[in-house]
Amino acid sequence: MTRVAIEADQPEPGEHDKAAKELVIVTGTSGSGKASALKAFEDLGFYAVDNLPLELLPDFADLVVASPEMERAVIVVDVREGPTLDRLPSILQKVKKTLHTSVVFLDATDAVLVRRYSETRRPHPLSRSEMVARSITSERQMLDAVRNVADFILDTSGFNVHELRAYVQAKFGPQNGDSTQIGQLLVSCLSFGFKNGVPLDADLVFDVRFLPNPHFVPEFRKLTGRHPKVAKYVRDFPQTTEFLNKVTELMLFLLPYYEKEGKSYLTIAFGCTGGQHRSVMMAEEMAKRLGKAGFRVKAVHRDMPR
Repeated sequence: MTRVAIEADQPEPGEHDKAAKELVIVTGTSGSGKASALKAFEDLGFYAVDNLPLELLPDFADLVVASPEMERAVIVVDVREGPTLDRLPSILQKVKKTLHTSVVFLDATDAVLVRRYSETRRPHPLSRSEMVARSITSERQMLDAVRNVADFILDTSGFNVHELRAYVQAKFGPQNGDSTQIGQLLVSCLSFGFKNGVPLDADLVFDVRFLPNPHFVPEFRKLTGRHPKVAKYVRDFPQTTEFLNKVTELMLFLLPYYEKEGKSYLTIAFGCTGGQHRSVMMAEEMAKRLGKAGFRVKAVHRDMPR
């Protein structure tokens, strides 16, 4: 199946001032991938809202403009809105006077939509009693006016979830030369203590209890791995440097592949006995190394006293 993306004569999302506020409205046929697209936008840092009532759209646009915390927002509008969906073109004209707004319309062939509903075994939102094919026909009629005001029309018939995510990232993510970050993957370097259990959200776990424990050095006992003296103590062991170099090499190999597969978050956990010294130092150091390599990264300490 040939993938077709029809784009109106609008400026590319990355061409307007980065500091400008932005609103994206995602709409289209049911089963075309709107939920997956919404998640992709959310992963890019958009404030995401599903099925916002159309009557509230102008107020929501004003909120985006006024909020210092909300630079970019995305909402899904579809046939769940009912008869008021016909008002979207007129409401959109009003909103565009306030805020840079784009409409992304997702669609797919009838055969693909029917197959997707068959695979998920979910009813069409228009009717639980009618055949899916008939509901699709009715939905297309309801969406006709909305499709006519779309800035981007994307046929997702041949897309999988990862390809749809890639499309959203290419169109609405950082443009080439706009960011020094390698990708959108957010890496969390997490420290923890094994005595309190392994973190459930850890993707990769490294046990650093092979290193001498600063806890048994009286002057370090009440400090943490973030203290320069403790960090130096742990770093001075030759096995520490060797371990960090090997893990760094592994991460620089793995992270681009995780990004390629569409992963948005990755947690690398370092565990010691209590989560106070060795694991803290390791998480901090790994965060620095990956940050210098261009990745979005943060250090998190689960068991360290705040």
